[in-house]
Amino acid sequence: QVQLVESGGGLVQAGGSLRLSCTTSGIAFSISAMGWYRQAPGKQRELVAAIFSSGVTNYADSVKGRFTISRDNAKNTVYLQMNSLKPEDTAVYYCNCQNDYLGKNNYWGRGTQVTVSS
Repeated sequence: QVQLVESGGGLVQAGGSLRLSCTTSGIAFSISAMGWYRQAPGKQRELVAAIFSSGVTNYADSVKGRFTISRDNAKNTVYLQMNSLKPEDTAVYYCNCQNDYLGKNNYWGRGTQVTVSS
């Protein structure tokens, strides 16, 4: 059974930090591209950061220099370290997994709320 479970969200003041975790099971984690997306009220879901099986990373311009994505293949977990948070970072953050194991797969977690107060 595929599971992606996000944790670590919460309420933080502007300038603060949070670390999100996405613990997975039932997926071929080590060969997967893992990503963090976010969706603010009234807006489309957008890619925040991605990390490929090679370790190469990609970031949205709005979070470059503030957010860091990492992965631990031994724990089947991907992280998002968020520093210097801004009110505009407020959103539901979703974990995403994509791989080509026995077909094209695209899995989502249920999301975790991040709220940044000014």
